[in-house]
Amino acid sequence: MTQGEGWTDPGPFLRGVAWLDGGRPVRADPADTMRLPWDTGERATLPIGVRLEFGADTAHAVEIRYRATVPGPTDALRDLAHGFALWNRDGLLDEVFTEPAAEAVVRIGLPPGRGPYTVHPPEGQAPQLLALRGMGGPLTAPPAAPRWVVHGDSITEGWWSTRPAHGWPAVAGRNLGWDTVNLGYAGAARGELATAQQLAALPADVLTLAFGTNCWSRVPHSAPLLYETTRAFLDLVRRGHPSTPLLLLSPVLRPDAERVPNQLGATLGALRDAMERAVRDRIAAGDGRLALLPGRDLLEPGHLADGLHPNDAGHEVLGLSVATALRRSGFGPG
Repeated sequence: MTQGEGWTDPGPFLRGVAWLDGGRPVRADPADTMRLPWDTGERATLPIGVRLEFGADTAHAVEIRYRATVPGPTDALRDLAHGFALWNRDGLLDEVFTEPAAEAVVRIGLPPGRGPYTVHPPEGQAPQLLALRGMGGPLTAPPAAPRWVVHGDSITEGWWSTRPAHGWPAVAGRNLGWDTVNLGYAGAARGELATAQQLAALPADVLTLAFGTNCWSRVPHSAPLLYETTRAFLDLVRRGHPSTPLLLLSPVLRPDAERVPNQLGATLGALRDAMERAVRDRIAAGDGRLALLPGRDLLEPGHLADGLHPNDAGHEVLGLSVATALRRSGFGPG
């Protein structure tokens, strides 16, 4: 859809989109929000992982028309500098810093011959991308890439990474060349079965589940409860994706919880063991498209910014570990 003066609908260039609600990307089914916990629904309104991807043979810049809001105190952790960041497969090319605005235009220069390009908006401002245009030439939408849907908690959402492109799903997706759809919900992702049903209905070429940490603290689970929850979650996802490659990443290191019982007497170590056992039991029962990546030893204490969430180096390690596990399982490119 052309919007005049060279402005173009961003839709063909958007990646990482799960659902649309009135044209705005959201991360939970807008027709099924009443069954979700409040914290899941609240986090799902933020366009985490949504980005623009395009090629440009002759354009020397791209202009993006957007509207954005002032971030809340927790979202500010994600976007300390609030910039539109231009990336390619090799890394960061440029970043243009902006302020929240009812409507504004940002211009980003395009280094010649460095495309295809990706623009990561400042997610903490909940930006809505209204239109874009190439300056000096047209922009082209890239071909479709394998669609990788990742579900998890604040670690998957990317907390304590300093930029959206540094969160582990973005790191892994870049490494694999996939279209990462980030369904990480900070404070949530406790094995909610309504979420499993939404995942079952969502198109995906590959799936990754990375929940469990909040089952130690936010809504305490016992080990038997988490075992059965994991089994039920997988059963429901498999109703919509009976043969889709699926990797489960069990909880990563959390030093204050590894040996400390929660209110139901379960340590994080016991909860992790229960999740991993549920996956192994399903694999033994014949699910040949399911794989497990044990999370305990992937990160060291120095990779944690606050004792729980990875810093940029930790997100890098985690993302590359997941990409490697997907390849080794035969789910990713060689």
